[in-house]
Amino acid sequence: SDIRGQATAKRGLLIAAAGGHNILLYGPPGTGKTMLARAFAGILPKLSFDEALEVSGIHSIAGTLREDLLTIPPFRAPHHTASYVSLVGGGAFPRPGEITLAHRGVLFVDEFPEFERRVIEALRQPLEDKIISVSRVKSSAVFPADFILVAAMNPCPCGNAGSSKKQCVCSGGDLVRYQRKISGPIMDRIDVWVQVGDVAYEELAKQNNENSETKMFREQVVLARTIQQKRFMAKKSTAKKIRARALNSAMTAHDISELVLTPRVKQLLSASAERMNLSARGYHKVIKLARTIADLAGDEQIDEKHLLEALQYRQR
Repeated sequence: SDIRGQATAKRGLLIAAAGGHNILLYGPPGTGKTMLARAFAGILPKLSFDEALEVSGIHSIAGTLREDLLTIPPFRAPHHTASYVSLVGGGAFPRPGEITLAHRGVLFVDEFPEFERRVIEALRQPLEDKIISVSRVKSSAVFPADFILVAAMNPCPCGNAGSSKKQCVCSGGDLVRYQRKISGPIMDRIDVWVQVGDVAYEELAKQNNENSETKMFREQVVLARTIQQKRFMAKKSTAKKIRARALNSAMTAHDISELVLTPRVKQLLSASAERMNLSARGYHKVIKLARTIADLAGDEQIDEKHLLEALQYRQR
């Protein structure tokens, strides 16, 4: 995109788009987190015809359809003051909320810790099961909710932790309370953690070709997704309709067990998991991420370099 610098953040977004991984961008205000998140939708492939019909039907029910057929992945960005009902859905006769309107696209939550705790926790079910259940006194409904979560947050309440330009004034207690606003289970469901730092002035002065970079990223995403879909299509244990559009983020424990890892990669993975105290979910997410990185490189097997890069995106 036309965003200067931020090579590490762009790489993280490319990996997230290629494998359908959830991503969190954290850093001081003014570093481009929101611009990066909004640019993310531009590197996603267009919806297939079946997906376009599905997404258009959802938006028609919600009354948000502005054209005959939506062919671009939806990008939803609810404000941090959004209510639980507006995010999840509701009403006497349940209607889709922002979570479902982001189906097959992107749900961008800026200033993530500022959302109500109940709203943040509502993301648990869709991040795990790709659906959202809405229960009311008179009726209930289950809506689809298969989206990529792109979250953004400051590193601390004052926003200056890690900044090279301003000094953080937060106490240790302030930082702990701020981080506790997002529960462990939610944090564990985020695949890619990327720190977005200040951009050097020389980077801002560089010329950049917006269209060529976006096009290049999108082509890499399409190629990596094609590799993944071919891999899933070869699996007889999964329904064909699901296999045709599955990405690495959707791999089950059984799928992961079928991956061939070299002894060196297994050793490195075990040592890293112990050192970083990874949960079972976190352990699997690292493997999924490494598989996506290998797919982007066009490599058939997960190598040490793929795993090492995947590990650097885990929460620190």
